[in-house]
Amino acid sequence: MKNNIMKIGKLKKVDIRELWKGEAADFTPWLAKDDNIKQLSDEIQIELEVLEQEKSVGPFRADILCKSIIDDHFVLIENQLEKTDHTHLGQIMTYAAGLDAATVIWISKQFTEEHRATIDWLNRITDEHFNFFGVEIEAFKIGDSLPAPLFQIVSKPNEWSRTIKSVASSQGLTSAKILNLEYWTAMRKYFDVKGTFLKHQKPQPQHWTSFALGKSYYNMSAVSSVRDNFLRVEFLINTDNSKEDFRKLKEKYEPLSYDQIGEDLIWDEIPDKKVSWVYIKRDANVSDKSDWNAQHHWIMETLEKMDKFFRSKIKQL
Repeated sequence: MKNNIMKIGKLKKVDIRELWKGEAADFTPWLAKDDNIKQLSDEIQIELEVLEQEKSVGPFRADILCKSIIDDHFVLIENQLEKTDHTHLGQIMTYAAGLDAATVIWISKQFTEEHRATIDWLNRITDEHFNFFGVEIEAFKIGDSLPAPLFQIVSKPNEWSRTIKSVASSQGLTSAKILNLEYWTAMRKYFDVKGTFLKHQKPQPQHWTSFALGKSYYNMSAVSSVRDNFLRVEFLINTDNSKEDFRKLKEKYEPLSYDQIGEDLIWDEIPDKKVSWVYIKRDANVSDKSDWNAQHHWIMETLEKMDKFFRSKIKQL
């Protein structure tokens, strides 16, 4: 009888110094490439666009300055190919202040317990407008395969407790806003359970929530109306050339969009406003919590279709 046991390779850790000799000369340029910054974006759930490497901050230089595509805030990345130290911690705080960065990502080979606790503390004492991430970089290979880098988050914001703390300290929050916060928080949990590729922004007490599309000034939104009982999923163009971009997309892709997104899709240039949009809408009782899973599923499926349809096309504009 033949032995049909499958042969499985062993995972071997690779010293990251074998891949990148120096931080400024090797690791930073590697990380700034589109595919690699996307890998980091996927890990921290913030879609990033690289603005500049070795960004001047007075007499110093920050490794990478990015912006968050979803809300345009600055994101500072500081790299360290050795164990974390106080020097880099001080640099991070100096660069963040000088660049007015709302999000800080400290990447290191290894975080000491003291520095991990410091990142936790910074997240605890700041509000939801600031984010601090501690990320360890490792590399592995199987047999003679190419080494594969791996980002591991060791410290990140506790968004749930921050949101609740922020809302608890707010005055005059209406019942509709409280329901909106609960609705988007539940939707984010639903998305996490379903494993969608969509990157959801932090839940807020408002009637919409936004999703990045990989290019600034183009994004998607989900809208829930408690008063008028409807849901809407939108693709928005908010560039200086919104009307021209909208017409190019409409002329070339409108018939195909009905097949791939839905027959009820509406293309609306909105001539008297800067923004143009494409959207689909359905009736829904947003106040009915027993129906939320079904509503969130429709939103998720529609957003996924829009993302797959528009993401590659807007890169050509």
